[in-house]
Amino acid sequence: MDRLITSPDPAKEFFTQERCWILEIINSTKDDAVSIARARVEPGVTTQLHRLNGVDERYLIIAGKGAVRVGGGIEHVVGEGDVVVIPSGMSQQIANIGPSDLLFYCICSPRFAPDCYETLE
Repeated sequence: MDRLITSPDPAKEFFTQERCWILEIINSTKDDAVSIARARVEPGVTTQLHRLNGVDERYLIIAGKGAVRVGGGIEHVVGEGDVVVIPSGMSQQIANIGPSDLLFYCICSPRFAPDCYETLE
């Protein structure tokens, strides 16, 4: 890694096929161990059903209220401070069920790369 501290640029937030906004915090080939991005799901939106192959992911909810389903299991309501653990290869989807944006950090290990993403829709 070149820098010990990274600061995301809010102007670089982008909309994805997953139906959410992503702001990369850190994702570099110089640090394959982990990537961190902030996801933003607008009210009433459900993300695309998908899975990450070869990558474990954790959602750290920082604002809003959501309903998450992992591995086709029971839907769970999540809110600020909750952590959702998503093992590699497990299907995942989250819906914003609150009146404001649902914000969470996506922490991937090893780091997220586009070729690990598989849509299930």
